[in-house]
Amino acid sequence: MIGVVYNYVIPAIHVFACLFLIVVVLLQTGKGADMGAVFGGGSQTLFGSGGAGNFLTKLTAGTAIAFMVTSLILTYGASRNPSSGLLRRLPSSAAEPAPATAPEAGGEPSPPPAAEAPVETPPAEAPPAGQQ
Repeated sequence: MIGVVYNYVIPAIHVFACLFLIVVVLLQTGKGADMGAVFGGGSQTLFGSGGAGNFLTKLTAGTAIAFMVTSLILTYGASRNPSSGLLRRLPSSAAEPAPATAPEAGGEPSPPPAAEAPVETPPAEAPPAGQQ
């Protein structure tokens, strides 16, 4: 049940809060701008007698809080130890790194492994001039 919440519900709320926050911020006016210019003069009746400032400010703050909380929850969920046992399924020899070739105490360093000589392939014979 917790996996469903982390994988589906919280990301859906996060995306919705993100998109809604963008819309709410774009609806707000800048300093000195008039809401009448955006909505064609009907801002007083659209948002009530107090105008849009107080309502949109509270809506922006609430949406921003929801966005930050879902961001923290998603970050915490992503930083937990992985639940997959894939690394535990690997054979122990594959999980350990190969030892480096170092010279033995008092001895000479071991030579590097010999590279295999490339195998030469014979060139393809061309058919006689009369045959194709």
